[in-house]
Amino acid sequence: MLRTEIYYLIPYFISLAISVGVFMIAWQRRKAPGVNAFIGYAIGQTFWLFGFILELVSPSLSSKIFWDGFQWLAGQYLVIALPIFAVQYTEHKLKNQQLLFRLSLIAPALFTALLATDSAFHWIYINPRLSNSMPFQELLYDYSPAVYIYAIYSFFIFLWALSLLAQRIIRPHGLYRTQVILITLGFFIPILGAALSLFNTYLTPQRDATPFTTIIGNLLIILGLFRFRVFDIVPIARERVFEAMVEPVVILDNQNNVVDINASMLVLLGKNANEVIGEPAKEIFDDFPIPIKMYMHVSYARAEATFLLGGKNIYYELTVWPLFNSSKEMTGRIYISHDITALKELENELRKLNTELEDRVRARTWELADAYDTTLEGWARALEIRDKETEGHSRRVTDMTLKIAIAMGITDDDLEQIRRGAILHDIGKMGISDEILHKPGKLTDEERETIKTHPGIAYKLLAPIPFLKKALEIPYSHHEKWDGTGYPLGLAGEDIPLSARIFAITDVWDALTSDRSYNKAWEREKVIAYFVEQTGKHFDPRVINVFFRLLEKGDI
Repeated sequence: MLRTEIYYLIPYFISLAISVGVFMIAWQRRKAPGVNAFIGYAIGQTFWLFGFILELVSPSLSSKIFWDGFQWLAGQYLVIALPIFAVQYTEHKLKNQQLLFRLSLIAPALFTALLATDSAFHWIYINPRLSNSMPFQELLYDYSPAVYIYAIYSFFIFLWALSLLAQRIIRPHGLYRTQVILITLGFFIPILGAALSLFNTYLTPQRDATPFTTIIGNLLIILGLFRFRVFDIVPIARERVFEAMVEPVVILDNQNNVVDINASMLVLLGKNANEVIGEPAKEIFDDFPIPIKMYMHVSYARAEATFLLGGKNIYYELTVWPLFNSSKEMTGRIYISHDITALKELENELRKLNTELEDRVRARTWELADAYDTTLEGWARALEIRDKETEGHSRRVTDMTLKIAIAMGITDDDLEQIRRGAILHDIGKMGISDEILHKPGKLTDEERETIKTHPGIAYKLLAPIPFLKKALEIPYSHHEKWDGTGYPLGLAGEDIPLSARIFAITDVWDALTSDRSYNKAWEREKVIAYFVEQTGKHFDPRVINVFFRLLEKGDI
């Protein structure tokens, strides 16, 4: 082979080497979603370039036709592999996926048959001939209708696959967005080169510029593989997360039609997605036990429902939230049904315990009181075991609260009720999920609103127990503020029970002087300054004066 011919072939060998490199890199990451199909694409591309080079250097017309046919076969591998990769990488849902895959094999199979019988019928190679170009003669032939039809089919498949990838460019995270852009361009540029060659638009001296556009496309893919960690950090599609949610979820548009629904909700409905998507929610949920149809004209709602499943009462809490687009326009609502059966069973168990203890009180009042106190302390210990970070908190705030109450002249049964209320002040947090309760960082607005429900949960748990009616003042009202800005009822001044006003001071004092994951303990002087500043706002001035006297004496 002449030196001129070797120099001429160098770019093509570079393109082949880069394609082999892409295959080897992808092979090392073959456990990531879609990589096996990508490997198939890289193999097809490598064989195509290999056939291109052999066709180029072949001396005879018949050998050039053979290697050109080899390229057509390798190209069919690309037509099959690219859409599979796009579907797997984007986790796109396809109905009748297996059937569509089998149908996609029909066109390649027919074209292969045309290639195999071309020597007899000339469906592909019409008027084959050699050019007089140098340093290698080039195979020329007129494109038959079969070639154009198959090419159009192939480009349609390619563009559909690229459109699936392009839809992922809207990802909110820049890394994932860049990954998709590089992969999409890496596929698109070689396809563009092939399309230009098909329509006799030449970018290089050779008829087909695809080897050169393949270099550019593969370099972009390599950049994505190394710089932006494509296949190393692969996002999980939001649809997959939606489907994996245990809570039944449905999304309605502004016309109250079902636009999406997860597997858990479909199980409750006893339907499949095809029977639900696009249908009016009023019809779908007409006799559904969770009252979705009652809240189709509100933006926010929270409600409870009960139904019998397998001989057992199942309790759900329905939450309705609006959905907005980028222009802050409401596009629909999401309905999330949270299973609160465990919480309800806890409530029932408490009611049973209450009944049993009330029976015993008729005979042994003191024994009953002692049993209650033991139970309360057990609940407090259970809360502290659940939340190691606040271990000892209940004991400390209970001691401080009792000292202030005694200093204010509270005695006997009232003092005992304050002690019980202090022990149980956070019992409502048994109804808050660990994910929110133990979150180390800052809470979102929604999570903060969830936390604020714990006084109401405490009320539900304790109100049915007459023995704890007075003690309930602290669990229910200790987040109320003197100026009326607290919760859950927004009480102000002396409308707030005295026991809750006392406890609010000790609760905040202990929180600020103790280390937490989200807040280091404040210095004593800073805490005192804060309490002075909050007197008349958060705290009762009269109770604060008593607290400061005890603090000055060292009794607290």
